[in-house]
Amino acid sequence: MRERPRPRPLPASPLRLARWKEPGADAYRTLFRRVGARWLWFSRLLLDDDALLAIIRDPQVEVSAVLDRAGVEIGLLELDFRVAGACEIAFFGLVPELAGKGHGRWLMAQALAMGWSRPIARMWVHTCTLDHPSALNFYRAQGFQPFARAVETFADPRLLGILPREAAPQLPLIAPSS
Repeated sequence: MRERPRPRPLPASPLRLARWKEPGADAYRTLFRRVGARWLWFSRLLLDDDALLAIIRDPQVEVSAVLDRAGVEIGLLELDFRVAGACEIAFFGLVPELAGKGHGRWLMAQALAMGWSRPIARMWVHTCTLDHPSALNFYRAQGFQPFARAVETFADPRLLGILPREAAPQLPLIAPSS
């Protein structure tokens, strides 16, 4: 996204966004797993505390939790402004139980407002084939344009013990024969 989208009404939602000024490593990882295990999010789980905190406590990184009415953390939004003039939506997601209920539009409206409140010329997000099947179309509907395509490979985090074997049940687990 190379320009701020035209203003639209903020979608209604019972959820609220709470900025984590000094997120703790354990609390961050817990929410990261709750939101991302279904999609095999694992990159931040590989980092030791010092490396993780160096990112999520960087003054140019904004981490927010999505809270339900009871104050339970049910989503994650992480905006990375460490590249001058750009905002990367580093992590964006809600717990799987909320998929398809319109809360993603609300969260994206929050992300866009927060990102474009800074002097940026580009806002961007990565997605992949492990993501929700509607993710690419959702991002395009929000005003993002596809920019590049890449092939990345990695060892399955379920086989490495980083995520439980039952994570991401929609993705085949190909375990080596014993």
